Amino acid sequence: MITLETVNVEIDGPRATIYLNRPDKKNAMNPQMHGDMNRALDAIEEAGTVKAVVVTGNGDSFSSGMDLEECFLRPFDDPQLFHRTNLVALTWFKRLKAFPAVTIAKVNGFAFGGGFLVTGLCDLAVASETALIGLSEINFGIFPAGGATWAATHNLARKQALYYILTGEAMTGKDAERHGLVNRAVPADQLDAATDELVGKIVKKNPITLQLAKQVYEGTTRLDLPAAIDYDQAKLWELSRLSGNEWINVALRQFEKRSYQPGLSTYERGEKDAVR
Repeated sequence: MITLETVNVEIDGPRATIYLNRPDKKNAMNPQMHGDMNRALDAIEEAGTVKAVVVTGNGDSFSSGMDLEECFLRPFDDPQLFHRTNLVALTWFKRLKAFPAVTIAKVNGFAFGGGFLVTGLCDLAVASETALIGLSEINFGIFPAGGATWAATHNLARKQALYYILTGEAMTGKDAERHGLVNRAVPADQLDAATDELVGKIVKKNPITLQLAKQVYEGTTRLDLPAAIDYDQAKLWELSRLSGNEWINVALRQFEKRSYQPGLSTYERGEKDAVR
């Protein structure tokens, strides 16, 4: 466990968990937390073993969003301080989106503003059915910024995104599952088990394949089909080179022996075959 002032990080082999740790403030993100999140991501990258990163909150909240007083009110009269304060936040938001490991939001309670954003930035998400998730910016006179509108437009259908942006209304975890913001909503007492189940599926995979699969998804969303095919074929050659052709030499050799069925399970990555 790595203990920072506002964030705790637990690294256990292929799994890391980041705990936002200002429970008395509903895990509101203040400047210290933004700095700590960059340090947490540094530590996970430096470990070199992590395939799945879970982001969650201590206490009864995921994150209530930006600390409005510390991030906006106090530094506002000093333009340079205001810029520096919020640049640290924008830096780790962008890092999280492009993080090489698979990121999973474990939404255990309130997720407003920046909490909604982090949920939307993560690759996957599991939520408590009773979690409340929303974009409350309209309620204090601005629109969702710092990537929060991006998170809505890239995770929700147009009318749903605009509904939550324009009304400030909160959705439940169940609503979030229905709208596609989270993969799964479960009763609160099943949230740990559901997240562990998802992490268990991820950590069995080849880490290079996980990383390049994310890159191909992101890259092909901006391309037409011929260009997307050219791009994914280049990435497939990159994968083959970086992984020692594991998909052929290990996975398909096991399939040839009928030791597993790709549609139903994952091949076995032996220690001598595993690419770290």
